[in-house]
Amino acid sequence: MEMYSILNELEELIGNSPKIPFTKRLIVDEDKFLDYIDRIRASLPEEMRQAKWVVQEREKVIEGSKKEAERIIENAQKELERRADENEIVQQAKVSANEILQKAEGIANEIKQGARVYADETLQKLEEELNKVIKEVKNGREELKALKKHAK
Repeated sequence: MEMYSILNELEELIGNSPKIPFTKRLIVDEDKFLDYIDRIRASLPEEMRQAKWVVQEREKVIEGSKKEAERIIENAQKELERRADENEIVQQAKVSANEILQKAEGIANEIKQGARVYADETLQKLEEELNKVIKEVKNGREELKALKKHAK
């Protein structure tokens, strides 16, 4: 109730203040006016002060939450970029690995083909040598048969 009393006194101060001619402006005693404002503040209920404090704390919490959310988003973006880079590196590594594997398979096929050709050529030479040896063995046996016939 004191608040209403102070507001009434303030209203009375304004009503009794001299007016500047030809305007709607007043000349108010600054010290008295400021004294009323201080009295109003002092007479405010504790709940209003607490509400003001709660609002200030709420603003601090909201600001802190905004900063934390921005930090989380920034970290998530960095992690996303890191994973994207890793994924790109992995993809490039897979492409390189496939190219290397294809080259290695090509070289292995060439080596196998070369080995087959070499083995075939070697076996052919061996076959020719064996045929010569078989021919010599046959000739040698025939000579022995011929000598055996003459010796009888």
